[in-house]
Amino acid sequence: MSGLGGVAGRDAEDVRGFANGRFTQEGGTHVDGFRDGVTAAVTAYARKRGLPVDAGTDVIADRIGRGLTAVVSLRLDRVEYLGAISGLLGNTEVRACVAEAVRQHLDTWFEEHPQRAREIADRIAGTPV
Repeated sequence: MSGLGGVAGRDAEDVRGFANGRFTQEGGTHVDGFRDGVTAAVTAYARKRGLPVDAGTDVIADRIGRGLTAVVSLRLDRVEYLGAISGLLGNTEVRACVAEAVRQHLDTWFEEHPQRAREIADRIAGTPV
């Protein structure tokens, strides 16, 4: 499995998923894994800074999603498409792999860009920047 992810900011969440070059308009396990990884990395960083992030994972994930734009694209040997129009990636093992890769990458990025990391964590925790 190989993958690519990119992130930029806006007001609404816009995450697009692709598997083997095919747009998965309904998302799937790769998009879920991406969100899981971002949530885990931001939550861990905020906790290290002592920011209040115990409002619940769903609340934190919603706050993280605000302004998030990303493309999650991966290539798989065996793709499992689900849904009426096969627009949903169903490979269950993908979610954990993508989540771990995203979390590790963001952990490193946060360490290398502390000012931006602090701004992101403060926005999500609801504290002044």
